[in-house]
Amino acid sequence: MNIEAASDSRIVALPDAMATLALGRRLGERIGAGDVVCLSGNLGAGKTTLARGAIEAWTGGPEEAPSPTYTLVQTYEGEKGELWHVDLYRLKQPGDAWELGLEDAFASAACLIEWPERLEGQLPRDRLDVDLKPDGEGRSAALTAHGAWRGKLGSI
Repeated sequence: MNIEAASDSRIVALPDAMATLALGRRLGERIGAGDVVCLSGNLGAGKTTLARGAIEAWTGGPEEAPSPTYTLVQTYEGEKGELWHVDLYRLKQPGDAWELGLEDAFASAACLIEWPERLEGQLPRDRLDVDLKPDGEGRSAALTAHGAWRGKLGSI
């Protein structure tokens, strides 16, 4: 895994699915209640694979972690509390997300959000954006820290 760093962002080369899972595990080990990680990228970019790695780290072991495309939210319990895996792809308007209880989750749980652009700028100020893109045979992840995440980015 090759990493280029800047003060509040970095690019991580992910040559295969195992590297994507490994990045997810590092995220899952470091997030806690109130942390929000936004996962962006086209269909098939690896958002759910990365989320599965984070969920495994959060729960402490292998976990069946289906994509929440149809359920919109899957929750997982770990030693640090609750983790929400949210997929906003099917939302018609940003207000629909708040009916899921997302605002409460932002305050009390860790959140992994796929398709965060569906919230149209209503994301928390403190968050980590992860943008996954194809890169040769693998993909790359552009990590951008906002607010309090600027101090945490170096540990990932």
